[in-house]
Parts: sequence; structure tokens; C-alpha cells
Amino acid sequence: MPQNDLSSDNSALSVVETTSRPRKVPRVVVLGGGSVGLYVARRLRKKLGKREAAIVVVDPRPYMTYAPFLPEAGAGSIDARDVVAPHRIALKGIDVLQGKVVNIAHGDKKITISPEEGLDYEVSYDHVVIGLGSVSRTLPIPGLAEEGIGFKNVEEAIAVRNHVLNRMDVASSTWDADMRRRMLTFTFVGGGFAGIEALAEIEDMARYATRNYPTIEESDLRFVMIEGAGRILPEVSEPMGLWALEEMKKRGIEFHLNTFLSSCVDGHVVTSTGVEFDTETIVWTAGVKANPVIKENSDLPFDRMGRVTVRATLQVEDENGTIVPDAWAAGDCAAVPDLLNPGSFCPPNAQHAIREANQLADNLIATFKGEQPVEYKHKSVGVVASLGLYKGVAELFGFVKLRGPLAWLAHRSYHVMAMPTGNRKLRILVGWIGQFLMGREIVSLGSLHDPRDEFRKASVPPKPVGDKVEQKAEASAAKAERG
Repeated sequence: MPQNDLSSDNSALSVVETTSRPRKVPRVVVLGGGSVGLYVARRLRKKLGKREAAIVVVDPRPYMTYAPFLPEAGAGSIDARDVVAPHRIALKGIDVLQGKVVNIAHGDKKITISPEEGLDYEVSYDHVVIGLGSVSRTLPIPGLAEEGIGFKNVEEAIAVRNHVLNRMDVASSTWDADMRRRMLTFTFVGGGFAGIEALAEIEDMARYATRNYPTIEESDLRFVMIEGAGRILPEVSEPMGLWALEEMKKRGIEFHLNTFLSSCVDGHVVTSTGVEFDTETIVWTAGVKANPVIKENSDLPFDRMGRVTVRATLQVEDENGTIVPDAWAAGDCAAVPDLLNPGSFCPPNAQHAIREANQLADNLIATFKGEQPVEYKHKSVGVVASLGLYKGVAELFGFVKLRGPLAWLAHRSYHVMAMPTGNRKLRILVGWIGQFLMGREIVSLGSLHDPRDEFRKASVPPKPVGDKVEQKAEASAAKAERG
């Protein structure tokens, strides 16, 4: 039976409820198939049989993206397909619905799903897990919507890679100095982990690629980072962040700290400090926000940042501290209290998301058995960041501080272990070995983003309505001979 066929009583029954008959088994609907959703669903399925619970995962994409590997995918160190875990493979025995959650009516225990094609429909549930993650947090900056691109998913990461290499391809045959300078200026906005890793990996790839461009020198490339705070990498200690900043400056990367992007209309960047320059690449990595459906189309309680409010047990609670029955949440879209740092919340990273997901699943199972849920508490094992090939920074266990190749190795080791499914772990390792032996792959496949462009240009205009279109079956070779 296909995973999205929910017509069986042993699965999740009918998608559209036509009667009020009680279900034979409770249905758990998991909203979001990212780190939280995937790990919750897998753990529930592992510990609960199909006669104990029906599990449904809803996500607009057919795969989970392992976000910490996006910079390496963007730089070509990892194949783009290997940083995603296909739901149809990773979620065996679990029903998967591909569509966007557009409304959550927990009072009625129903969600509304908008599929890619067709009409919206409703799915009812007994228990719901909110793991909708986050989206890019943008600002109403003139030109940003038209000129910028995010770095939040694998499609964006590959688009940035292809765009950077394409600009180098075009610039290598362009003799207009101003045009070349514009093409070879790459701007990143946001100096947190996501922005710094993306910038460092893409810059490292571009520098490597110049060896194949006789007309482009490394000094022709201009990489610019705009950051509103006075430092980069706030997730690490200030000395480590300062070291990373100085190392990247040595590579020629230009930093504008305590600076905001004011405008970028038609690629003309203007900053709050008066710096102006032209660019054809603006990558926006200045933060994320909880999925807006929670705040805009849901009856669940949320905080001022639009995150679902939860207890440390990952049960949803309202503003009075009362538990909302049968509702759970974790990850980027949930305000999970950090018990080890009273008054703060767990940071939105993969390390916490995966562990929260496992604890949430265990707590949900405990409630099935009439047991008390356990509070989520996790002491961070540290942070690791890649700054390009063989370059990195890491702080582990609160006292181990690594720089350079050792930090880079720690980054790769930790994240390949955290990557779901053995299939993907092996593919990533094989890819790294191939890169080490044969070097980076630096071809641009920019046409992937509009594969019909060439066909449209080759097409002839249609004849006026009523005119007969004559078509002949004729071999190309024979036609060429007659010509």
C-alpha cells in the first residue's frame, strides 16, 4: 500500500473523515518532516506497533534536510542528494502526506493541508506533534526580495553555488572592468553560524576554482560580510570568534560589523555606515523565525516570537501554565525551556532538535501507558563550525578548544554521525574520499534552475488561430543530404 494511502484501518484510516466512528488505534500526526518530525516519527514507530498507533508525517518536501551540511553541499564537498534523507526511505511503516500545513485547529483536532496540486483537505488526529521548524527572517529592505537569496534549504545552497560559478564563467570572458567587478563581488548578510559557514565554504570553493580561469586571479574575487552585531559567531566564546574573524580576514574576506543592510535595489548595496558597492550576489543568512502558520493560522498558544509555548516535558502549555491536552512541540518552532540555563530557551540547532525529538517521542509513549513524562534536559557537547576545507573552529565539552584542521575534522565527524540513515552516512564518506583523491567538482549547472529556457528560445511562434500547421515525419540525416 502506498504510504500516502490512508484508507486502511491498520494505517491511518481515511484522510477525509466522513463519519464520527471511533478509530481503532490513536492517530499521531507529526507536522513537519525535518529533524524533529523525522526523529519523533521513527522513534514512535520503533517503540509502538501499528496496532498501538497510526503515525502520519506531513511536510511539503519529500525529504528531510540535514541543515549543518548545507554549506558543504553549497561548496561541492558533499553531493546535494546526500544531505537529505528521503521520507519514503527513512520513514518505513509511517504514512507520509506531501503538502503544506495551512491551518491547525487543535480545538477540533484537525489540520488543513494544501497539496502541491488539488484542493485543500483536512486530517483529524488524536495527538499532534508540532515540528514545523523555521523560515528565513527577512526585513522590508528595498531590493532584498528581488535580489537576495536565502541559504535555508538544499535548493538555495545549490542555487548559490551554481550562481557563483556561473558569475565566474561569465566574468572570465567579460572585458568591461566595472561589470567584472560587479560579477565577482559576493555579499553575505548575517554573521552567525549559518552565514559564516556558508561564506567560508563558498569563498574557499571560489578561490579553488580560480586555478581553472586564466583570466581571473584570486585577488579579483571580493567577498563581503555585513553583520549588525560587533562580532561574528556568537555561539562560540569571544576569543574563538575573534580568532575566526582574523583568520577569514587573512583570506581577504571583507567584514563590516555593527553594520546593517539599508538597500540593495538592482544590486547596488547601501549600508547603514555609508558603504556602497555593486554586486550580483546577495545571500541572506540573518536569522530565522518560527513557521508563521503557528502565529497566523493556529489556535495553539505562542510567544512574542511566534513559537509554540511548551513545558520542559515538550507538552504545549498556555499562558496560564496549563497543559494543552494531546499537543506537543519541539525544535525551532517551539520555545523549549533550557533547564540548565534558567530563564533562557534551548538554541535552535540540530543538536537540540534531535535530542528533543527523542525525548518527545518517549514522553508521548509514556502518556499512552499512563506514566509521567520526563523533562528535557541536555548539556551541550559543544559547537563546531567549518570555515572551509581543512579549516574550522570548535569548542567541546566546555573546555576543549580546537582550531584549524582538528576543528574541521571534529565538525565532519560529529555531523556525519548525526546524519540519519546509514545509507547517507556512507554516501557522504565516499564523497569526501572522492574529493580528497580527485579534487573539488566546480562545474556550474545553472540551467537546472530553468531547464526549459533553451527549449523556449528554440521554439517558433504559433501560427494564427485557424491556420493549418503542416507536420512531416522526416529523418534529419536525409534532410541534411538534400540540403
